[in-house]
Amino acid sequence: MKKLNFFLAMITLLVIGNHSFAQEKTVTVGGAPMYPSKNIIENAVNSKDHTTLVAAVKAAGLVETLSSPGPFTVFAPTNMAFDKLPKGTVDMLVKPENKAMLTGILTYHVVSGNMSAADLMKAIKDGGGKAMLKTVAGGDLTAMQKGKKIILTDAKGNKAMVTIADVFQSNGVIHVIDTVLMPK
Repeated sequence: MKKLNFFLAMITLLVIGNHSFAQEKTVTVGGAPMYPSKNIIENAVNSKDHTTLVAAVKAAGLVETLSSPGPFTVFAPTNMAFDKLPKGTVDMLVKPENKAMLTGILTYHVVSGNMSAADLMKAIKDGGGKAMLKTVAGGDLTAMQKGKKIILTDAKGNKAMVTIADVFQSNGVIHVIDTVLMPK
């Protein structure tokens, strides 16, 4: 009888465990659910709004890095954000001879650590209305609040708005933005 009860208890745990996995809280980005149990790359490849970003990450050789444990906070420009760049810019950047420049731009969109929207808002408040974020590329982004939205300003003065915040991943968090950020 003890063995049967133990066996039933184990089956119950497995069923409950699988049920909770199936019920994990997702955010839809680019028409696809983003699963917190998957890493940044595993989720990003499914977003139809981030095909340009994914192609650029592959061209820059950053897939392995963004699949690693991190954690990373990624400000992910949409395809429409890349479309705002001058015609031919993306095609030029993904050429092998421009890999270093592309890597610099992409890593300018990444901050070490796991910064939720609440963390960003707190940093902005603590900074008297703005927070300086050090990117993996070594540059700075300025985060400010406009209403309930977070606005990022890059080294060239371009502004990007976070359009979807808190897309949690197993190795960090993604915040979708509407403009490509540029280092100096």
